[in-house]
Amino acid sequence: MATSVQVPPPAPPAVPPRPPRSLAGPVVLIAIGILFLLGNMGLVSWHDLGYWFSHYWPLLLILWGVVKLVEYRRASRAGVRAAGIGAGGVILIVFLVVAGLLASEAYRVNWDELRDQMHIQGEVPWFGHTYTYTDELQQEFPPGVSLHVSNERGAISVSASEDNRMHVSVHKRINAERQQDADNWNQSTRPQVTRSGQILTIDANTSGAGAHWVSTNLDISVPRKAALILSTRHGDISIMGRNGNLEVSDQDGDVSVSDLNGSLILNVERSSARISKVSSDVTIRGRANDVSVEDVKGTLTLDGDFMESVKLSRIQKPVSFKTSRTDLDLGRLDGYLNLDSGDLEANGVSGSLRLHTRSKDIMLNGVTSDVHLQNENGAVEIHLNRAGNLEVTNSRGDIRIFVPEKAGFQVDAQARDGEIQSDFSALKITSSDDRAAASGAVNGGGPHMILNNEHGTIEIRAGAAVAEGPSPGQPKAPKAPSPPPPPLETEN
Repeated sequence: MATSVQVPPPAPPAVPPRPPRSLAGPVVLIAIGILFLLGNMGLVSWHDLGYWFSHYWPLLLILWGVVKLVEYRRASRAGVRAAGIGAGGVILIVFLVVAGLLASEAYRVNWDELRDQMHIQGEVPWFGHTYTYTDELQQEFPPGVSLHVSNERGAISVSASEDNRMHVSVHKRINAERQQDADNWNQSTRPQVTRSGQILTIDANTSGAGAHWVSTNLDISVPRKAALILSTRHGDISIMGRNGNLEVSDQDGDVSVSDLNGSLILNVERSSARISKVSSDVTIRGRANDVSVEDVKGTLTLDGDFMESVKLSRIQKPVSFKTSRTDLDLGRLDGYLNLDSGDLEANGVSGSLRLHTRSKDIMLNGVTSDVHLQNENGAVEIHLNRAGNLEVTNSRGDIRIFVPEKAGFQVDAQARDGEIQSDFSALKITSSDDRAAASGAVNGGGPHMILNNEHGTIEIRAGAAVAEGPSPGQPKAPKAPSPPPPPLETEN
């Protein structure tokens, strides 16, 4: 009888041991967590933590690599496969690289400069806390001494003192994480007063704290006759009631000068200026925003780029205005002149006027003397109180001239791709193809009027003399239609 032999079932295949999970990610997260804990406990300032991360974030990748290397060596000795990075590890690495690169670039930004340009005054968390300090300085100010003031960051205000002393009120703002740091930086940024010969110098010393943000406003009173030289990079300057000459340099601020019995030289960069009641010459140079000048008994010179508007009124001596786009000279301004990127309007111009510009609509009221004008891409309108020699060259815009009905003058006018119209029958107008011409003498002749226009109309109208034009706030007279100009430029 046969017996059955039981065959044992085959042994299941050996399952390789599962590789242990990597500790690289947890180690890096623990390191980051410790840093945030130190920041929350106040043991390390957030500013310092930001500095460390922006400079040393690659150490976290190095730590990650060291842990992975140790795990690989241990797995090799044990004969098992080392743990891989995994999707979570890839995401963490990408996050560290992106955050580290952004932090490194952010650290290269001059945040103090950005704060100044944004005119941020209050507390903003990432700039730290703001601490304020005040101080008072005073000393003798002998006759004949001039004052030089320099301020890297902060305003300067100067007024007349009632004695022969200099009085300085210091108002300081410091950004810091802790009061103790602010107190130390306050001591290292005290204004410095020195004298060399007949020059007394005040240095606000805002850079005494190194790269830390310090802003110092100086309110100064000195004898009225003292000459001044003032400069600030980020702040306003205000001067009132001076008898001496004045030189001012300002960046990214507003300058106000009033009641100056002397000359003024103003150098600006991205600043605005308001000047009034100056008994001598005024010179403004550089790159300005808004400029307003009124009641000047001397000459006025503006040389640079003026990005927004220029308003002038009551200038008793010649005016010179030169930019990359406009070149203007006039003998005297009894009324006003307003200029911006697309318009120039003047009223009460005495003496000759010379203007070369482009892309502007020009309105001149109450003209009593010679005019030489060249323009393009804009209309020209001139109201004459008294006929004088007039030469106007324009293109891609109309020309309109208003002359007193009984004035004597002679005309030579030509228009290409446009027509000529006149209220004076003594003028002979001819047209052929794309050209029109007008010539002749009116009321016995007199000053010569030369008008040339391309792609626009010329109109010579009889109009009453303009004794006083509209004030700057009133609507302008209607302008002749003109074709659409090219895109406006940003400079005057």
